Amino acid sequence: MIAAIPDASLADCALLAAEAGRRRLAGAVPALAALCRRFAGFGADRIVPEQAAALSALAAIGGHDAGQVVSRMISRAIVQGPTLAIAVAAAARLHSALPADTLGSLLQHADPGVRAGACRCARRIPEVMVLLIGLLGDRDRMVANSAACALGRLGRNDARPALKKLLREAPSRDVVESVSAIADEECMVLLGRLARTTPDLAGAAIDALESIDHPRASAIAAAARRLPSSPASPR
Repeated sequence: MIAAIPDASLADCALLAAEAGRRRLAGAVPALAALCRRFAGFGADRIVPEQAAALSALAAIGGHDAGQVVSRMISRAIVQGPTLAIAVAAAARLHSALPADTLGSLLQHADPGVRAGACRCARRIPEVMVLLIGLLGDRDRMVANSAACALGRLGRNDARPALKKLLREAPSRDVVESVSAIADEECMVLLGRLARTTPDLAGAAIDALESIDHPRASAIAAAARRLPSSPASPR
């Protein structure tokens, strides 16, 4: 099956890629890369289904090799147009180390889906940090929120006001996990409130509190653990 992927017919290659992803076949990574390269130059104005299937399979397989392949697909412009957003999302899932110049270009891309995905790939590179801070004011809320989460994960206090607002108005697991590195006492209180009132996020909020090196965070987490609905409470 793996050997058939690169040269399969248009009708079959997407199905074979999906099956490789479903089985998480690490040996299929080079074949999936070859499939992506086969369609290089296509898709300026539409998603290339074969590349999209290969990228989804690589994200499902996971691992360092898959991450490197996706990074190369992006940095060498093998994927483009609407398929680029799928590639960047795969890179974020795989924790691909994109080159600094590629990251900078993606963070300034016209497609908000690409900008938001690039935020999730961000690393502590000075020029990248500058761009992320600028994206806090992006006209697209998805991008602005992704930039805030990225800055929070990277320990930048610039993101704290935006993350506090998200904790109050639009909490998510990503927001909860991103705020712990820069949390002040108000953030701790907001996390404690989520632990008490939002069952779907209670476990993440308690984990975030326990990762904060502060007596107030420890006290709030301990109190939340004692709640009858707490994920860690005895049944």
